[in-house]
Amino acid sequence: MRIVVIGGTGLIGSKVVARLKADGHEAVAASPNTGVDTITGEGLDDVLKGASVVVDVSNSPSFEADAVMEFFQASTTNLLAAEAAAGVGHHVALSVVGTERLPESGYFRAKVAQEELIKGSGAPYTLVHATQFFEFVKGIAASATDGDTVRLPSALIKPLAADDVADAVAGAAVAAPLNGMTEVAGPEEFPLDELVRIGLKADGDPREVVTDESAGYFGAPLQERSLLPGPDAHLSTTRYADWLSAGR
Repeated sequence: MRIVVIGGTGLIGSKVVARLKADGHEAVAASPNTGVDTITGEGLDDVLKGASVVVDVSNSPSFEADAVMEFFQASTTNLLAAEAAAGVGHHVALSVVGTERLPESGYFRAKVAQEELIKGSGAPYTLVHATQFFEFVKGIAASATDGDTVRLPSALIKPLAADDVADAVAGAAVAAPLNGMTEVAGPEEFPLDELVRIGLKADGDPREVVTDESAGYFGAPLQERSLLPGPDAHLSTTRYADWLSAGR
């Protein structure tokens, strides 16, 4: 199959492309770096010619509420229209476990809007909801840092490695459309504050992680289970300690 990966030069996208190619598919990385821009439409029609599947793992360059909403609405609208014109038979999009439970966050509101556009398009689709990546623990810490202190709640999370996210997305791309959502998560459950505490310690980072239940998560307050998947989630096998010891 010819599979076009939007955001195909990024962390997840590059891994998805590599997996699909290893399985014998014609996987094409599409991003502004390769001359494809879903906001302006540049290169979009050409790259979709002959494509059976489009995988969208792109992300907004800004997490500011209005900017991220504009990005996902414009990008997804343009992409779906171009796919319809090209006769693409399956749209796969990567999203986040708990998105619908975090409306206070501009980022998660934008992801919900993206998903609604996909669902309403009439195109066969699969949504892959993943928990947070190990690779983004530093980003969580940065967003919650005040001076030398990181303030985070103890809400539970089951993070996973980017490699395992890519496996799930690549698997969805070559399977039949679900016209629904599937969830993927890591094998272990951590309090969010402890996950970050472990990660900073492993990096020799001196910042202190303080448990603060009033602290938000990218602008959203968390309940204990806001970030956890449902009971039918597919669980990966890579453990956090093993990922850390492998040098990431």
